[in-house]
Amino acid sequence: MKRLLSCEFNMDTVRVELKFSYGSMVAIDTIAVKNEVADNMYHLTILSTMTRLHTPL
Repeated sequence: MKRLLSCEFNMDTVRVELKFSYGSMVAIDTIAVKNEVADNMYHLTILSTMTRLHTPL
């Protein structure tokens, strides 16, 4: 069974590090996540504006 042992924010690498009981580790790059969220919000705003104005894609 997969079990999470720890979850820490590493200020040196700006990543969230997850350590599991079976020895594996996952590092999530928080800057990349922030950039993806911002990019998706930008595209949703454009799509919403185009839909509202009935502009063909």
